[in-house]
Amino acid sequence: MMKFIAVFAALIVVTSAQIRPLPLPLRNPGVYGGGGPEASAVILNQVYEPNPDGSYIYSYETSNGIRAEQRGFLKNPGTPGEAQVMQGSYSYTGPDGVVYTISYIADENGYRAEGAHIPSAPRYNPRYPGQFQ
Repeated sequence: MMKFIAVFAALIVVTSAQIRPLPLPLRNPGVYGGGGPEASAVILNQVYEPNPDGSYIYSYETSNGIRAEQRGFLKNPGTPGEAQVMQGSYSYTGPDGVVYTISYIADENGYRAEGAHIPSAPRYNPRYPGQFQ
């Protein structure tokens, strides 16, 4: 009889327990817009075209104004100077309402990005060693 009471009590405890969902991760309102357009953005257009030679083109555009495009190919295939090249651009609207665009290339010389808002390094003038223009 004691076993029956213990089992019955355990069943009551188990069935009356509240099931709580796991908490959702907190999102940074500065990044996600506090539930604004970034949180509900959808892909409007997306293209990916791989080619048999390994080259490709891809692009996408989202409902919150983000756009990106890139193409890649093998430069000088089959030679000692063979290098993968990727170049493209992307743009987005910053928190200040300005549309920022970054163009880039990555090849045997490394990654290089340009944009009106990205500072550039001073140019070296060989006539004045140690001085920058």
